[in-house]
Amino acid sequence: MERIAFHLEISDGQRAAYHEAHENVPDALEEAYLSSGADIVQYSCFEKDGHVFGYMEVENPEIIKRVMETSKAQSDWNEIMDPILEDDNSGIWMEEVYRMK
Repeated sequence: MERIAFHLEISDGQRAAYHEAHENVPDALEEAYLSSGADIVQYSCFEKDGHVFGYMEVENPEIIKRVMETSKAQSDWNEIMDPILEDDNSGIWMEEVYRMK
């Protein structure tokens, strides 16, 4: 099992829209992730002061990253999120630097 995480920033004035969108995540997006073969065990997003931290426990992170980059469901979700999230073009994936064992 691998742990992967990402960071996103919410555009000014869009925190409520971000939370509202996540009250109705499309079934197609969840299905794309769950049927991908990546074997997601856990997927959570946290938000504080416009910063979003996403965390996954997944058997095959490369598969889920590919789904996030290429699936129609993700593309549709990105259209919803585009006016809500900042686009800093720096990549979203975080490096794990410590894990308590």
